[in-house]
Amino acid sequence: MTGARHRVVVTGLGVVTSIGTGVDAFAAGLRAGRSGAKPITAFDTTGFAYSNACEITDFDPEAWITEQSPDDLGRAAQFAVAASRMAVADAGLTEEQVREVRSLVSVGTTDGESRDLDHLTGLQVNGGDDVLDAVVARRVWPGRLSAGIVRELGLEDVETVTVPTACAAGNYAVGYGYDAISSGDVEMALCGGADALCRKTFTGFYRLGTIAPDVCRPFDADRQGILTGEGAGILLMESLESALARGARIYAEVLGYGLSCDASHPVAPDRDSIARCITAAHRNAGIEAADVDFISAHGTGTKANDVTEVGAIRQVFGAELPRTVSIKSMIGHTMGAASALASAACALALRDGFIPPTVNHRTTDPECAVDCVPNEAVEADLRVVQNNGLAFGGNNAVLVLGRWDTPAPAAA
Repeated sequence: MTGARHRVVVTGLGVVTSIGTGVDAFAAGLRAGRSGAKPITAFDTTGFAYSNACEITDFDPEAWITEQSPDDLGRAAQFAVAASRMAVADAGLTEEQVREVRSLVSVGTTDGESRDLDHLTGLQVNGGDDVLDAVVARRVWPGRLSAGIVRELGLEDVETVTVPTACAAGNYAVGYGYDAISSGDVEMALCGGADALCRKTFTGFYRLGTIAPDVCRPFDADRQGILTGEGAGILLMESLESALARGARIYAEVLGYGLSCDASHPVAPDRDSIARCITAAHRNAGIEAADVDFISAHGTGTKANDVTEVGAIRQVFGAELPRTVSIKSMIGHTMGAASALASAACALALRDGFIPPTVNHRTTDPECAVDCVPNEAVEADLRVVQNNGLAFGGNNAVLVLGRWDTPAPAAA
């Protein structure tokens, strides 16, 4: 590609989480250090010694999905569609305006619609062939997470992508949108991630011994693992020129991102690969490590992840680390939505001048010697923030966001 690249900004946010749905409720939950942890009701937990998660119990799909039947969408797609409509409205756009431009819809996920597999209405036997329930079979295709958004908004001049890079998928999707807008391929992008709580994933992490019995405590000496969560985060991005031309409110500028895939182990994180990913993100964003004001860590609360991630951060930043927090302590591990929701949190932090806390914290693990902003948010003058997304299979994606300051008017 030749020619100047466009600067890319975030002008709309849509979020569905266990601590608040909608940007204002989410921001308030982050500032308050609210926890979404509660006993699971999404599926039968008989036989598990403990079964807390960050489940969403107040989501009404019919309040957001009006152009198609919510029953034609699985729960993850419902979250994604709802968050997209929120992002469009939050950006001060009408759906007609979005339809008028060349656009991209890019949604990351870990599980797709695996939630539906928990709720099969039965296995039908017909002529010796086992056939899944027709409704579930129709909804379970993971491409519906992005296709559902396109259908709901009536988009036609659009590229549609579902990104399956597990728990880093949200950042992958945002990076995809950044490239598409900066290169001029599209004028607007709805990017992020979505996943729904499901028995399959909970059971998998439980059998790995990485589910916490009560709450998630990233970087804590007594941390015992993750809590699974659910939700969606969608960022509406456009070029800076487009945003300024229509007088849009700008949350943050997307400065760049980095990717790495070491594939060295199915589940264990690799410190060197994470460090390379961070360095690539800084290089792509045109910043130095010293420019980063705080890090939104992947911060799952497992023994291995937190030690390895902090080691990788130290490998890049040296002895003096920026404040490093994990919002998974509040909303749980939302899988493919995780880094997208963290991106939304970073954008809010830049706009409003605060760092969200790492809640449930008691004593910092000496092997994770970071200032994790324990339990209470702090006010901060932020200019550059880094958002880490790490995933099984060695899929890593690091996003860098910067504060946008309205230029002072030229002197007369």
